[in-house]
Amino acid sequence: MQLVAVVNGQPCPLPAATSGSATLLHVLRNDLALNGPKYGCGLGQCGACTVLVDGVAARACVIPAQGVAGREVTTLEGLPGRCGTAAGRHPVQQAFIDEQAAQCGYCLNGMVMMAVALLERNPHPDEAAIRRELSANLCRCGTHVEIIRAVQRAAVLMQEARA
Repeated sequence: MQLVAVVNGQPCPLPAATSGSATLLHVLRNDLALNGPKYGCGLGQCGACTVLVDGVAARACVIPAQGVAGREVTTLEGLPGRCGTAAGRHPVQQAFIDEQAAQCGYCLNGMVMMAVALLERNPHPDEAAIRRELSANLCRCGTHVEIIRAVQRAAVLMQEARA
């Protein structure tokens, strides 16, 4: 029986390798050519591989691919479909650009995906809530101040997009 997940809004048969030990990250990057989620630590600790599974932030490097059968998976590439703008970017992506909240790119995928999950649950987070949400994501280059500002800006942009 073919396992199917909904990836970025599209039904997606999971490759036969999913019956073994393939992780969701492996399938996304190697089989589906979705390179938003990054391989970082491989232990679910750094956040570089974060995706949304049924709207909840999850570490793709530790999820067996077969574990998402019948579920909705959103990667960085699928964000515009969740709350797109005229520019084809999700408001969180636009806010990260506006606030120049990326340098090396190691944490970028995870920070963006965690911010989306937070803002979908809590459209008006205070700075403490943003810091708590993002605290489990490793940022190597130290753009924390810009990242916080980007999430605050994204909250405003998302409100404007909904209006």
